[in-house]
Amino acid sequence: MRYLFFILLMTVTFSVGGCTMLSPANHEQAEEKQFILHPIGKVVREYGKTMIVLDEKYQPGLSGLEKRSHVMVVYWFDKNDTPEKRAILKVHPQGRMENPLTGVFATHSPVRPNLIAISKCKIIAIRANVIEIEEIDAFDDSPVLDLKSG
Repeated sequence: MRYLFFILLMTVTFSVGGCTMLSPANHEQAEEKQFILHPIGKVVREYGKTMIVLDEKYQPGLSGLEKRSHVMVVYWFDKNDTPEKRAILKVHPQGRMENPLTGVFATHSPVRPNLIAISKCKIIAIRANVIEIEEIDAFDDSPVLDLKSG
C-alpha cells in the first residue's frame, strides 16, 4: 500500500517543480518520512542525439553551465520501479554471474531501494532549455530530478 501511495504521488507531481517533504501529522506514530520529488525535465533521445530537456521555467538555472565541460544529471530509473526490484539488495556487478554477489550500495546497479541515478555527462551544447550531452545511462523520457556542475 505504501508503495502504491508513493507511485501515485510521483505520478501526480511529475509536472510540478521543486521538492517537498511530507511530514506525518503525528510524528510519534510515523514509521518513516516520505518525500515528493518533482522532475525538472526529462532525457530525450532523438535524431541520434541525447539531450536533457528542462521545463522552460528552469532555463535561468542553466546560466554559467556553458563554462563547464560536464554536468552531473540526477534522474529516476522510472522504468525499473517495481516492489520486487526495490527489494533487491545484492546483485552480480554488471550483470555478470562470475562476479560475486555485492550489495547494491557498492555498485551502479539500476535496482535499489530508491531508484535514484547519477551520471556524469559531457556537455556538447546548451541551447535555451536543452542540454545536449554525449551520453547517459538512462532511457528516453526518464525524469530528470536535478543537475549539478560536474
